[in-house]
Amino acid sequence: MKVIRGKKALVSGASSGIGKAIALRLAKEGADLFLIGLDVVAMEKTAAEARQAGVNVVTRQCDMLRPGDVSSTVADVLHRWNGVDILVNNAGITYYGRTERMAAEHWDQVLRINLLSHVQITRELLPALLQRPEAHVLNVCSVLGLVGMPKVTAYCTSKFGLVGFSESLRNEFARVGLGVTALCPGFVQTDLFTNAPLEANVTEHKLPPNIICTTSERVANAAIKAIYRNRRMVVMEPFARFMYALKRFAPWALDFTFHVGRRRRMARKLAHLQKKAA
Repeated sequence: MKVIRGKKALVSGASSGIGKAIALRLAKEGADLFLIGLDVVAMEKTAAEARQAGVNVVTRQCDMLRPGDVSSTVADVLHRWNGVDILVNNAGITYYGRTERMAAEHWDQVLRINLLSHVQITRELLPALLQRPEAHVLNVCSVLGLVGMPKVTAYCTSKFGLVGFSESLRNEFARVGLGVTALCPGFVQTDLFTNAPLEANVTEHKLPPNIICTTSERVANAAIKAIYRNRRMVVMEPFARFMYALKRFAPWALDFTFHVGRRRRMARKLAHLQKKAA
């Protein structure tokens, strides 16, 4: 996209974190904003900051868990602006814990918000996006959409799906002026983990070390560059790049790491089962 100034952009999950940072950077570039999220008070604060850049900002509460809410939001965008030039699919939640202990409702929430809602909003806005001289879809994915990690299975599943959706969409519509980017940062200093639901009997959230975390502002800067340059995929920050490189060029090393101690644990498990059966 050669010019962002004067364009219309929709940003989901704009109340805080990455969504807020991207919204403010788009405002700085001169884009009018349609912000959607669940926390109306926080979203209005984002809107107030964005308006200081002299752009038009519309906010709307939208529960991404509800397909009807998503459809009515799209209808509102089409009614007001006849669509958008930039779609930022950012809303997301996570869950950390053993997969077999994860409640079915938590699986449904993660997959619905992180993947299905973005597919829905893109699909319903797609005809309008294709009518624009140029348009761009930025999907905020994750390095965990490229490298599967333990105890975040649902999150990885949703992000792997979003990366695949981005690639397919890009390849299908590249020739008609629709750019698509899968933005894959590593860990970011947001409320993603502190707001995550917990498995039964767990009272504290497990947070990634600050040394491998980046900021929402850095992610937003990368997002703007990706839109301007129509980047296919952006893997940012040293930790994310290292993990992705390891997955691509030495997958055996990752496999070895996750299998360390397997024989000892299997022996212990077998002894336990034999004792239980006796």
